[in-house]
Amino acid sequence: MKRQDILGLKVDPITFEEITDKVVSWANSNQSKYICFANVHMVMESYDSPDFKKIVNEADIVSPDGMPLVWMLKIKGFKRQNRVSGPETTLRICKEAANKGIPIGFYGASEEVLEKLTANLIKMFPSLKITCAISPPYRELTEKEDYEYTKLINLSRARILFVGLGCPKQEKWMNIHKGKINAVMLGVGAAFDFHAGVIKVAPKWMQNFGLEWLYRLLQDPKRLWKRYVKHNPRFIILGLIQIFKETFLKR
Repeated sequence: MKRQDILGLKVDPITFEEITDKVVSWANSNQSKYICFANVHMVMESYDSPDFKKIVNEADIVSPDGMPLVWMLKIKGFKRQNRVSGPETTLRICKEAANKGIPIGFYGASEEVLEKLTANLIKMFPSLKITCAISPPYRELTEKEDYEYTKLINLSRARILFVGLGCPKQEKWMNIHKGKINAVMLGVGAAFDFHAGVIKVAPKWMQNFGLEWLYRLLQDPKRLWKRYVKHNPRFIILGLIQIFKETFLKR
């Protein structure tokens, strides 16, 4: 389907089944691709930075991981569009990878989180092949370090690489490493913490009403309050303006 413009970000109307099938197909053919999971935070980061917008728009898939984006896609005519989130996609792809014997890897988060994450996933999917789980330093890497990590990932033969560096760092990393990493890269952010059991997942009703941000804010207010204060009100205003223009001014 044709990508849809949401404040300049090109978002794919896509389902869990479609994204899973794509990832498995690319992994089986040893293709280097990257996938972004867009929410309000990512949309507004791209709105504020043309360079970052270009990085996300160059992704092979941009999935609607945020109910406000889903609502805008529904208004644009995609009535059956549902949220296709990074955490849920992670589980679905791990299940398929386990069934099909596709090796996977993880890049990002702390060693403690990675240990819990891999242990939990292997409990869920005993036949899952996790061939690398790398916790890079929380700083900009030197060229030598980056080369060594890239080499390590490729030597592991992981064909699907989940990247948990957080937005916008993980999207920039995937963009730079497309063609260097021999795997399909998915920037799933907080999925590492969710599936490691470090952060609680918001109740389903809060997710459905687009209130997951509030649940996460209550868990980590010191780190997240500036992001939501800066981005959420502007997204609402700019989104309503876009809807008004597309609905009334183009008639």
